[in-house]
Amino acid sequence: MKTKWKAFLPWPGVLAGSVVFALGLQLFLVPNEIVPGGITGIAMVINYLTGLPVGTLIMLINVPIFLAAWKALGRLFALKSLLGTAVSSAAVDLIAMTDIIATHDHLLAAVYGGVLMGAGLGVIFACGASTGGSDILAKLLEKKYAHVNLGQLMLVVDVFVVLLGVVVFRSYDIAMYALITIFISSKVIDLILYGFDYAKVVYIVSDFPDALRESLLRQLDTGLTILHGRGGYSGQDREILMCVLRRQQFVALKKTVRETDPEAFVVISEAREVLGFGFKLNE
Repeated sequence: MKTKWKAFLPWPGVLAGSVVFALGLQLFLVPNEIVPGGITGIAMVINYLTGLPVGTLIMLINVPIFLAAWKALGRLFALKSLLGTAVSSAAVDLIAMTDIIATHDHLLAAVYGGVLMGAGLGVIFACGASTGGSDILAKLLEKKYAHVNLGQLMLVVDVFVVLLGVVVFRSYDIAMYALITIFISSKVIDLILYGFDYAKVVYIVSDFPDALRESLLRQLDTGLTILHGRGGYSGQDREILMCVLRRQQFVALKKTVRETDPEAFVVISEAREVLGFGFKLNE
């Protein structure tokens, strides 16, 4: 019974995310002609040129994409994504009929439109679905061309659509507002998918690994892993200290390293998600 309930939960999530996405698009972006890239941006441009409803255009453009993706991406993902696309498209056109516009201030529209669109997409992605468009195409390309940098490819597509909006709407300001929307939307998506608690992965190479290890364990109350490496130039065996820290521990780490071995070599990278004891549990 519990398993069936968990399997049911993503469907209401897709519905809710689709409505939130539609609110951000139709209340803020469409009235202010802010083109957010992707299939949505293309639909807005066609809407401006032809007068056809934005939601209907989004659905029509996505139909051949879903037909191509149905077998490649799996039945469940395709069904949930089709639901998300259909609901968000219908919601966009229904909201448009009310003639409600949240604001005519382009900056406010870019910010709040980005927040709502990102929140909606984040919920949909977290439920194992999408709203169709460029992310479906990216998944198809990923299966066929594993060597292609899909993030850069999608960025190129978004930039092209934004520039197309500049040409059609005849305003350079549109591009700048669109970039604000895209940036905010991506950050909100990351926030929903990965949460506030980003972590840092730290690698430390020191001439005093034992002293540094003791200082870090004492000052930070965190675990450490000792990796064994060899200097590429010197050929000497070295111990590399690796630890995963929460954001609030990072300042203390730098202070401890500076006091123990100012010449230590430190490499820091972002960890989007950490599973295990002391962090999120892998349920």
